[in-house]
Amino acid sequence: MSDSNQITAHEKKSAKALCIYTLSLVAVAALFLLVSLFVQTHEHEMRSFAEVSGMLGMLLYVGITILAIVVAPISTLPLIPVASGMWGWFITGVLSIIGWLIGAQIAFFLARRFGKPLVQKFVSIEKINTFEKRLPKKHIFWTVVFMRMFIPVDVLSYLLGLLSSMSALSYFWATIIGITPFAFIFSYAGILPIRLQIAAFFVAGLIAILGYRHGAQPVS
Repeated sequence: MSDSNQITAHEKKSAKALCIYTLSLVAVAALFLLVSLFVQTHEHEMRSFAEVSGMLGMLLYVGITILAIVVAPISTLPLIPVASGMWGWFITGVLSIIGWLIGAQIAFFLARRFGKPLVQKFVSIEKINTFEKRLPKKHIFWTVVFMRMFIPVDVLSYLLGLLSSMSALSYFWATIIGITPFAFIFSYAGILPIRLQIAAFFVAGLIAILGYRHGAQPVS
């Protein structure tokens, strides 16, 4: 196969991956908006449920977030409007950080402890090989902070645990720095009017897609 054909095949593959990534963002955003609309039209019920569930409800939210990162390839973002409707955006942001952080640490530890046989159950071999080729050798800490903006927490956690030489402590701080701004942004977005949420998701989507495209380029 000629170089030009190889480049064309690579471009098609990258375009397909970007299309799938974009569609997944649109799906999550749409579900987030639908849940927000439901919560805002049932605000009184949400507050009443929060009073009844108390601390148990918060623990359940954190537990679902952890579980989704460790064992289920799904996004918990659509749950954020529900949490914000019950406990307010600040508490929701804190709970989201706790859940994402614990889940990310568990996934990182599992990948580091059990290696590729386990990671293959959550991430395809192709993604593992591609990520390994593009993982930078320098400035890994800030690279992880940046990646947290556009790569799902579960996928990145398993890949870094398997392929990087980061210490658990460095990974902890890179993760918390990377996820904290978005935890509060999405939690606050959950209580905004729908039209403002659409605008916020449009901007966030553009940033995520640009970041994904940059991150998808081969690392020298």
